[in-house]
Amino acid sequence: MDTADSPAGPSSPDTDGATTTGTGTDARRRALHAEFLRLEESATYSAQTQFEQAKRWRALHWALGIPTTLLAAVAGTTALVESAGSTAAGILALLSAGLGAVLTTVNAPQRAGHAAASANAFLEIQTAARQHREIDLPDCALAEAREVLAALTVRRDEQNAKAEVPSRRAYSRAKANVRAGAQTYAVDENSG
Repeated sequence: MDTADSPAGPSSPDTDGATTTGTGTDARRRALHAEFLRLEESATYSAQTQFEQAKRWRALHWALGIPTTLLAAVAGTTALVESAGSTAAGILALLSAGLGAVLTTVNAPQRAGHAAASANAFLEIQTAARQHREIDLPDCALAEAREVLAALTVRRDEQNAKAEVPSRRAYSRAKANVRAGAQTYAVDENSG
C-alpha cells in the first residue's frame, strides 16, 4: 500500500530509526509525557507524605523524651531532698524508666531520619521526571525516553519498597500540603 494513501498520513523515520506514522509517534510521545506526569505526581505525594511522617516521629521523640528526662530529674531530686519521699522518688523513677523503654523501643529518631531520607529520594525522582518531561522529552528519541521512564519507575518502586508505610494522617496532611502549593515553585506560578 502506498503511504500517501494511509489514513494516518505519510510514514517517516522516527528519531529512533523506526518508521512510524506521524500520529503514531505523536500519540506515543503524549503517552510518555502523561506517564512522566504520573510518575512525578506519585513521587510528589510520596515525598510529602514521608516528610509528614518524619515530623510525626520527631514530635513523638520530643513528646516522650522531655517527660522522661524531667521525671528522672525529679525522681533523683526527690530521693536526695526528702527522706520520706522515697516512695514518690521510686514511682517517678519507674515512670521515667517506663517512658525511656518506650522511647528506645519506638526508636523515633531513627524512624524520623529514615522517613526524611525516603522523602528526599522521592524528591530526586520527582525532579528527574519533571526535568526529563519538560526539557528532554520534546527532542528525545522515543526509545530513549522509554528507557528513562523505565529507570525512573524502577527507582520509584525500589523507594516504595524501602519506605516505611506512612500513617493515614501523614497522607492526609501531605495531600493538603500539595494542594496548597507546598511543592510549587514560584517560576511555575508565574509562567501559567
